[in-house]
Amino acid sequence: MAALTLGFTGMDASTESELRHAFEQALPASGGGWQLVPDTHADYVVVDMDSMYGPMSWLRLHAAGKHVVGLTAAPRTQTPYRLGRPVGKDELATLLRDIRDAAGIPAAAPAPTPAAVPAAAAEPSVPPSRPSGMTPSPEPMDLLPEERPLPSPADELPANPEAITEPAAIADEPPSVAVGQVLPAAPSIEPAPAAPAAPVAPAASAAPAEAPAPVRSVEPRTLAEWLASGRVRGRVRFGDASTSVLIDADERQYFGPAALKATAPLFDRESTLADFEPVSADVWSAQTAALGAPQPLARLIWFGALLAGQGRLEGGYGAGERFKLSKWPQTEREFPKHFRIATAMMKGPATVAEIAEASSVPEADVADFVNASLATGFAEPYREPEPEPDSSKPGGLFGRLRGR
Repeated sequence: MAALTLGFTGMDASTESELRHAFEQALPASGGGWQLVPDTHADYVVVDMDSMYGPMSWLRLHAAGKHVVGLTAAPRTQTPYRLGRPVGKDELATLLRDIRDAAGIPAAAPAPTPAAVPAAAAEPSVPPSRPSGMTPSPEPMDLLPEERPLPSPADELPANPEAITEPAAIADEPPSVAVGQVLPAAPSIEPAPAAPAAPVAPAASAAPAEAPAPVRSVEPRTLAEWLASGRVRGRVRFGDASTSVLIDADERQYFGPAALKATAPLFDRESTLADFEPVSADVWSAQTAALGAPQPLARLIWFGALLAGQGRLEGGYGAGERFKLSKWPQTEREFPKHFRIATAMMKGPATVAEIAEASSVPEADVADFVNASLATGFAEPYREPEPEPDSSKPGGLFGRLRGR
């Protein structure tokens, strides 16, 4: 019989890390029969009911038919199962055992306990100096799983091909790419000259054919366009002495200011290949150690798309275009209006004006939010379904005979 699956959602990173650690400790004591998977594929999902996003996540999961485990300090919760906080491995083991027994999953045989390895004595370390123009990474916030980088970058591509999207992996990659290398644009291919033909009699009023003009690639000009192009590779530094970020394009993450608004000057300037400075391994280790945990590169792409339209829809969409959310979008504490916009968009397809009226938010803010959601794949333009053919009219010989 297959194992039961468990996932986490509606909580900050520190709470999820605490739960994962407790799950690893509680699994042997519970008798096994469980597997930890993303919340979208889990049978049972733990939701932090004490967080800002917990109730919204519970409503979404309840509508999807999931079994919800409410993580809360309150003595009771509206979810079918409750997990108290602070989280203890014994309580979690009891909960996992009870759910597994109710589902009829037999307990797994206990695995042998590995011998303890003595830890090496920790040497006192000196905090590394912080690079100029940078601040530590943000403390854990109430981020939904959808706000973290997905396993495959291709999952983040929106339906709109003209929107700024997080680039997928580049096909036909060269055998080796140096650290911090920025791939140059593919050169334009000039048409090869035709081989000389045998002399023939000239045709009357024959005009010489013109060779087609070569197609030239458009060079990215801003940080948002460079990130969307997929040509930035390896570990590079972008910015100046006042504001800069360290980008690890291969790992889809970056190190930089905690607040997104602090990176706004990076998106205002025009940039070239020379602005992406390769960073050596030793310098990278020293500078990132002072900046804290890495942040998903999708966060920068989202913010770049938020700024790109300057209050207007990107991608050639008109005022009558309707948009819908395919999943709960990325939200940031720096933009509290976005939660209201997302709540209004979850009700169904609507235009920017209709969303603004429903959320009591200016249309410029709604347009920026739609641009960012399209760029990261959380929203898509709504298209009316094709009308179904009318099957009530009889057709063919037998249909005409029945109609008599």
